Amino acid sequence: MVPAPGTFFLTAPPVSLRRSLFLRHPARPLLQTPRVSVVVVNYRQWENTAALVRQLAAAPCTRHGATEVVVVDNHSPPHPVAKRLRRWPGVSLRRWGRNRGFARAVNEGCRLSRGEWFLLLNPDITLPDNFLECVLTLTDELISNDPCAGIVGFQLRNSDGSRQLSSGVFPTLAGTLAGLVRPRARRKYRALRVRERCRVPWVTGCCLLVRRACLEDLGGFDENFFLYYEDVDFCRRARARGWSVLHDPSLRAIHHHPVHSRSVPPLLRLITRHSLLTYSTRHWPRWQSGLLAGIVRLEAWARKVRARWQGDTAGAEVFAALGSITNDMAHDRRHAARRRLNRLLLRHEVTYDNLQ
Repeated sequence: MVPAPGTFFLTAPPVSLRRSLFLRHPARPLLQTPRVSVVVVNYRQWENTAALVRQLAAAPCTRHGATEVVVVDNHSPPHPVAKRLRRWPGVSLRRWGRNRGFARAVNEGCRLSRGEWFLLLNPDITLPDNFLECVLTLTDELISNDPCAGIVGFQLRNSDGSRQLSSGVFPTLAGTLAGLVRPRARRKYRALRVRERCRVPWVTGCCLLVRRACLEDLGGFDENFFLYYEDVDFCRRARARGWSVLHDPSLRAIHHHPVHSRSVPPLLRLITRHSLLTYSTRHWPRWQSGLLAGIVRLEAWARKVRARWQGDTAGAEVFAALGSITNDMAHDRRHAARRRLNRLLLRHEVTYDNLQ
């Protein structure tokens, strides 16, 4: 049985089926097959996306067909930039009628791509002029010398040039609770000061190089995650399947708006809690994920009471929904939790411009 377009497996399907899943519907006929496909997921960031794609399209390797760019838009409002993107050589645009989440959008972008490697970029990334050429050189080296290298993350910088953390250890219950007393920038991430490529537990998905064979083997990103923690889960599953997860500090990129530098409105807090609960139910002992669910339920109740006292009816609704979603997750009703999350996001769609 052939799955519907965009469907991925959480366990690896047969090789022939995996390859047919990715090789159908090429994004754009070119004279040669690109070696690297750049996948950008856009949500209400048309200007940032256009600036990034303009930079990518101008690179010599894109003009010569060695790289391609695929943009997946998660139901952003209409914008003149969208029409222009479709006309740029080497660039494809896929627009959806509703926001299906980051993980599913990445999977769709990879399905539409043809390269043997995928470079996943957030719209608010700025690259050095020779970044794509360096990535191509890196893929050649990995193909020749490290066939198990499946995922590579790079050195990230803030807009002011300061170092931005991009890797960390796998989340645990104790580490998650201890992180509450640390600065937001260091709750998930750990400082990594190395000068050479090295293996790490996981790397952030905002600027990520993935081998096609690795993505196919894992069945793509887990679409139970709407936003956040899908990169940690993906790296953990990759390591379990024998793939290497690497950090390469020789390539740098600027990430302008990491989530820890932004305010946390109620809806964003709900999404991050849902993602953490999704991760914990997959990777932690049951008693630990249950304890986390109890803590999140208590947090949701306290924040709901505070929002009502402050007259914030929308916030109170969000935190009430967080309590219900947490209860669903605690009783292994993941699909019910996701449906509840989707309905809430649909009602509040105009209010979550910064959820990426």
